[in-house]
Amino acid sequence: MIRSALRNLVSGPFAVQMRRFVIVGAFTAGIQMSLLWLFVDMAGVNYLLGATIAIEITIVLSYVLNNAWTFQASQNTGTTEYLRGLLKTNLVRGTAIPIQLGVLYALVEWGEIMYLVANAIAIFLSGLYRFVLDRQWTWG
Repeated sequence: MIRSALRNLVSGPFAVQMRRFVIVGAFTAGIQMSLLWLFVDMAGVNYLLGATIAIEITIVLSYVLNNAWTFQASQNTGTTEYLRGLLKTNLVRGTAIPIQLGVLYALVEWGEIMYLVANAIAIFLSGLYRFVLDRQWTWG
């Protein structure tokens, strides 16, 4: 599955979408990591609560960017369609939150990995899941 996804970045019917999705994901992951650091180190919020808030903020940002660029051929336009797409991506990405938080928790508490490194790993592991569901349902 991972080899197939990597191959799709270079060639295949969804290569352009996959590359754009990865670029948007990398950008929003950077935003999410910055927000998480601000919440935890600057505001003193628990890392799991901080991650949850940062994830939700970047869900909205990811939708805006992916709708405008990654999936522009099937872009959600018009107020109702745009809001319906935002709701769908929240549902898709919302189902990834427990995956991401579970990996984050396991790596921090049991693997004794720094929370920012653990969050980066968790973002990566849940990324393919999010692409498949967003592509099929949010913009499918």
